[in-house]
Formats: sequence, C-alpha cells, structure tokens
Amino acid sequence: QVQVEESGGGSAQAGGSLLLSCTASAEQKHSYCMGWFRQVPGKEREAVAAIYTGYNGGDAIYADSVKGRFTIFRHNDKNKLTLYMNSLKPEDTAVYYCAAAYYPLYCTIGHFKATNFEFWAQGTQVNVSS
Repeated sequence: QVQVEESGGGSAQAGGSLLLSCTASAEQKHSYCMGWFRQVPGKEREAVAAIYTGYNGGDAIYADSVKGRFTIFRHNDKNKLTLYMNSLKPEDTAVYYCAAAYYPLYCTIGHFKATNFEFWAQGTQVNVSS
C-alpha cells in the first residue's frame, strides 16, 4: 500500500503565491507518477501537474490553465514533490489532491487522468480572492 500525504495550501490574493508539498511512501522503494488534481463542487476532478519520480523521469506536464504559473519541483528524496503556484487567479480556488500511480505512462499527455491514479492524499483547500 502506498501512503500519499500532502501539506500546504491556504489563502492568497490574486497575483500571489502558495505552495503544496506531497510525499509518497511504501514499505518497498518504488518510483511513481505523482501529481496534483483539483476539484470544485459540482465539477470533475481536473488534472493540474505531474512528474515521474524515477531516474531520468522526464519533464513535468501541466494543464494549459496553469502552464507558466505553476512549477513542480522534484526533491532529491525522489518521492517528494513541491508545487509552486504563482500568479494565482480566483479560478485556481479548489481542493487540491496529490496522487500517485505506478506507471510512468500516466505522467504523459493524454494519460494524466484521475481515473488512472489509485493512491490519493486527503486534499487541501486553496482559496484565491480577487
């Protein structure tokens, strides 16, 4: 079983910054596709950003809505990520969920979908006021 834990979030004004951190752990060392999704009431969970934590894991992928504003940092402790959220907009307000999956394919365009991820953190609220 993989445990996914996240922290961070909170409130900011439009144009401000927040960060989220996420760690995946299990009894056996493994690499994961890890990333964030977000959800607002009444809408489906939306993919935000992801990266594969394995050796030569490649570049992060981002939703068009956050590209250029959000950046994933992969720590040397390879199953730990930080999502830097800059130039925040009110439409970034949501519950953000960190998730992990075994397959690197899920960290590629077209496969980065909530239904492909089986390990989830509890979610953290991000509020951006105008």
